[in-house]
Amino acid sequence: MHSIRNLAVGLPVRNGCVLVSDGSDSSTGEVFHRAIGGGIEFGETAEEALRREFVEELGVSLAAVHMLGVLENIFTFEGMTGHEIVHVFAVDSDCLDGLPLDAELRVLDEGSPVGWRRIRALDRPLYPAGAMPMLLDWLAGVRD
Repeated sequence: MHSIRNLAVGLPVRNGCVLVSDGSDSSTGEVFHRAIGGGIEFGETAEEALRREFVEELGVSLAAVHMLGVLENIFTFEGMTGHEIVHVFAVDSDCLDGLPLDAELRVLDEGSPVGWRRIRALDRPLYPAGAMPMLLDWLAGVRD
């Protein structure tokens, strides 16, 4: 990858849990969680991309979205360097709120497992790096 990707990702939160996809890097053996979302297309706002990606990946529409911030993410995955500018959102979805917290879903277009994970007890990193502190700051502000 020799170009910077612009992404929009969302973090649905419910009852102390966040909905994330699970992934792994076969070149390093690392397992991780990833915020749900994907690329911003030309002529599309970050919010429009986020809403489209949730429909494409999970088949759900989003209600409220709240921009948490923008991250620059330079990383290595599968032995290759990647570079992303990531718009991170907290999101609400009536469709997702109806799912049991033990529900296991799959990303529709590529099959990665998706599930609710306890925010304070994540057993692996959440990517993009920096998204979790943004989410925790936002949650602290919401409760105040």
